[in-house]
Amino acid sequence: MTAHDQIKEPSFRQSVDMMFNRAVALMDLSPGLEQKIRVCNATYTVRFGVRLRGDIHTFTGYRSVHSEHMEPVKGGIRYSLAVNQDEVEALAALMTYKCALVEAPFGGSKGGLCIDPREWDEHEMELITRRFAYELIKRDLINPAQNVPAPDMGTGEREMAWIADQFKRMNTTDINGTACVTGKPPNAGGIAGRVEATGRGVQYALQEFFRYPEDVKAANLSGKLDGKRIIVQGLGNVGYHAAKFLSEEDGAKITGIIERDGALHNENGLDVDAVHSWIVKHGGITGYPDASHHTDGGALLEAECDILIPAALEGVINLSNAERIKAPLIIEAANGPVTAGADDILRNKGCVIIPDMYANAGGVTVSYFEWVKNLSHIRFGRMQRRAEESRHQLIVDELERISNDSTIKWTLSAGFKDKYLRGAGELELVRSGLDDTMRAAYQAMREVWHSREDVDDLRTAAYLVSIRKVADSYRAKGL
Repeated sequence: MTAHDQIKEPSFRQSVDMMFNRAVALMDLSPGLEQKIRVCNATYTVRFGVRLRGDIHTFTGYRSVHSEHMEPVKGGIRYSLAVNQDEVEALAALMTYKCALVEAPFGGSKGGLCIDPREWDEHEMELITRRFAYELIKRDLINPAQNVPAPDMGTGEREMAWIADQFKRMNTTDINGTACVTGKPPNAGGIAGRVEATGRGVQYALQEFFRYPEDVKAANLSGKLDGKRIIVQGLGNVGYHAAKFLSEEDGAKITGIIERDGALHNENGLDVDAVHSWIVKHGGITGYPDASHHTDGGALLEAECDILIPAALEGVINLSNAERIKAPLIIEAANGPVTAGADDILRNKGCVIIPDMYANAGGVTVSYFEWVKNLSHIRFGRMQRRAEESRHQLIVDELERISNDSTIKWTLSAGFKDKYLRGAGELELVRSGLDDTMRAAYQAMREVWHSREDVDDLRTAAYLVSIRKVADSYRAKGL
């Protein structure tokens, strides 16, 4: 990137603001309501000490609340040395719009701790996490009715279980305490399908996009997902599950995988599970067989493919490389992977971008399901699963009776009985709810995209849909 580009390149927060401005310029909002939706309501900065390795170490954390048009507010907690107040506030704003778009009844929030989790062992991470949680809980910045965190970059089920336990230690009579955080392990109040949720949502988003030939044509593509060449940047939780499901269930070919230590490329398709296992074992892709290795991973972002999935950090597609991006379709599995400046360049080239606030909303959608499960104190499917099976059994028995009584003998297809008779359990219901959510949200976006002459991209359409819903919520409150 040249010095000139660095001057022009907006920060992540500025990118979010610029995209917000582009959308509200097309809306008829009062200046006061526009400002209310734009601003971040509050950010709490905490600095706390933990005695580790014979000394006191001080850590800095943040919890930002962007909008309380609905409560509780919702948003992940990330552990990274890059965490700062501007980033956390921008991510909190994205959460507001994301929840509104997919109709999860939450306001937007986000948290972060400035730490490299790899520098500390598990026991040390537990002490740090519990102390961070303590500082937030005692200020109601973690609370099932007010502020509900979830995993993000650098955190996962383990950290969420510690936070939930810390909350219950401090609120021993709160029967809904388990709902103070989502993304917990299944045996600690979690829900089936939460770990895969964001990657699964990316898959459902692409499936919905490819149901509309008109939209596929806008990206200069044709046909279905089967056989499409996909490059994935970042094979973490989101990138891994998206790549796995798209290759195994939709017939797409993962031709490139970009990681911190370079990139792998194979035009015939990479074995996603094999690459993932290699990364887990060796800490990177270096040395992986069955693919060509590129030391400059960023260069593979610019390679020929049908779909590019940036699934790691923000700002990886920016003014320095946007002109050379060849993918006709980009789906933002990460938060803010395309800067506002790069977004302009790509749109002018005719590239279609499925925006982050929609594409990676699978995580918060299934978090919503988990929160509801915790508040209802019952597993999804427990009441109706066997009743469904009994009802289906009646139909199968009747079909078989008709066949036996008929002069024309016929049999049910192999496997039909097993599939039809199986009642939906929690995982099937979660996936069904996520699929329905992603379809409805995409349809709301595309309606704006295709019906308004002043909207030529899905990102602006997504902002228009979500800001309108937030504005309606504030008006209902009397603002």
